[in-house]
Amino acid sequence: MAIVNYAPPTRPYLQIVFKDEYVLVLNKPSGLLTVPGKALEHKDSLELRVQRVYPTARIVHRLDMATSGLLVMALDKDTHRRLSKQFELRQTHKTYIARVFGQVNGERGSVDLPLICDWPNRPKQMVCQQRGKPSLTHWRVLERNDDMTRMELTPVTGRSHQLRVHMLSLGHPILGDRLYAHSDALRMANRLQLHAQTLGFTHPVTNASVDFHAPVPF
Repeated sequence: MAIVNYAPPTRPYLQIVFKDEYVLVLNKPSGLLTVPGKALEHKDSLELRVQRVYPTARIVHRLDMATSGLLVMALDKDTHRRLSKQFELRQTHKTYIARVFGQVNGERGSVDLPLICDWPNRPKQMVCQQRGKPSLTHWRVLERNDDMTRMELTPVTGRSHQLRVHMLSLGHPILGDRLYAHSDALRMANRLQLHAQTLGFTHPVTNASVDFHAPVPF
C-alpha cells in the first residue's frame, strides 16, 4: 500500500522530550514517517528533521507513520549499540493508548499470536501459526463508551503492526486504522487512535532507569 498524499504535520516541527549528550527522546506526531521513504516526496521524516539539528543522531526503533508518541534516538555509535541491545533483549518498557471499536469483553488479558508479513498485501501483517514470529501483547481496559473502548496496550515483542493486528484479532480494530479497520471504525476517527504514551529504558551511559511520558493527543 503506497503512501497517498503524504503531508506530514509541521507544527510542532520537532518535539523534544529529553536530550543529553548521549540520547534524544522525541514525541513523534501522527502522519510523519520515522525514516525517509524511497520516493523523493517521502523524504520528510523524524530522522531527517532531527539530523538537521543533530547530524550524528541515529534511529534505534520505529513507530508506524500513523502512530504518535515516544521514540528514542542515539547521538553516537556506542550509545546506539547499547540501546539497540536493550530493545533486542526486551529490556525496555513501552505502553500505548488506543481507542478501539466496540465493547471489549473483560478487563484485561493478553494476545499471543504469531505474525508474518501478508506479502501480496504488504505492508499489512497477518496471523500465521505455521510461519509467524512470536508476538505478545498485554492489554487492559481504561474506559468504555457506547461504541468504543479505550485501552492500555503493553507490547512484549515489537513486531511490525503488532498492536494493530492483535486488536483486530480480538474483533476490535483500532479506530482510524486505514490498513485494518472496517468502514465503521475508520469513520470514527480522522487518524489512527494509537499513541506511544510511555517509554522506559536504562540510560546507556549512567545506567540509571529513565521513564518518559507523552500526553495522549486524542
